[in-house]
Amino acid sequence: MISGPSGAGKGTVVRGLLERRPDVVLSVSATTRPARPGERNGVHYIFIPRSEFAAMRERGEFLEWAEVYGNFYGTPRAPAEQALATGRDVVAELDIQGAQSVKRAKPDAVLIFIEPPSFEDLVLRLRGRGTDDPETISKRVRAAYQEVKNKGQYDHIVVNDRVEDAVEQLVRILEQAHK
Repeated sequence: MISGPSGAGKGTVVRGLLERRPDVVLSVSATTRPARPGERNGVHYIFIPRSEFAAMRERGEFLEWAEVYGNFYGTPRAPAEQALATGRDVVAELDIQGAQSVKRAKPDAVLIFIEPPSFEDLVLRLRGRGTDDPETISKRVRAAYQEVKNKGQYDHIVVNDRVEDAVEQLVRILEQAHK
């Protein structure tokens, strides 16, 4: 399970991991938030209405779920459990509360925290995305301070200063998990 503040580069690092390790399965989260430009349903997220999310939650179809910035996010249980049953590793990008929920449900899950080299870099990355207004960026930076305070709850911490180095660290972590 991979967590870290918005703008830490989790998605970029995970894409690099998947290129290096095509045997790893990416867990696609469900969300009630609208798609951003360029995002595709079933690839970046499974975009669903709030009513469908609530029904799935009631049926126990999520490993974990949370409300973040007014939208719901959840990790569908079935695809992850099917991949694990065939011996494949599953990677999911989760917020801190989601990662802790999965760890409680699956104690052998490995938690990895991705952080930017500095908060200045984080702010530059968030602004550079061009997807959030200044108020949202400010909220994300405040949340990042809180998230970084909790990084000690993770099995591994990876500083994403250079994407290639962060990907290499993830590959090594996965290899160590199987020893």
